[in-house]
Amino acid sequence: MITANLNNLELQETWTENDATQRARSTFPLAGALGTENSTLVYFELAPGDHLGRHTDSAEEVLFIVAGTVEVTVGDERGQIAQGQLAIVPTMVPHDLRNVGQDTAKVAGFFGSPKLVATFDNAWQPFNSHVVDTEVVFAQPA
Repeated sequence: MITANLNNLELQETWTENDATQRARSTFPLAGALGTENSTLVYFELAPGDHLGRHTDSAEEVLFIVAGTVEVTVGDERGQIAQGQLAIVPTMVPHDLRNVGQDTAKVAGFFGSPKLVATFDNAWQPFNSHVVDTEVVFAQPA
């Protein structure tokens, strides 16, 4: 059985150089490289006022808000979702999440694919890359 504990994850701090509010702490607790056959899970946290950044994903995403309140933009649609609520992001539709609450927002994103490629408008640091590819993430030495 493959398991993950969202209360005990090692999160990677990421940011962009051209937008001080685009920063997150994130990890992939579940992915094909960790043994899943048809799914990937990204978990990330956003401080109040911060946002994930506009990007597309190679697979449909189900966003689950673990804690906090976020404004979600999916294509031309925008709305708020809070703890316990879900939103669907279709494959390759540009989207972003911004923490509009007073506390840290915690989000789990579920994908129906063991591999994920996310392409961001702004390059993430410390990697200096617009692309997050789970196969590359797990190929890097720890």
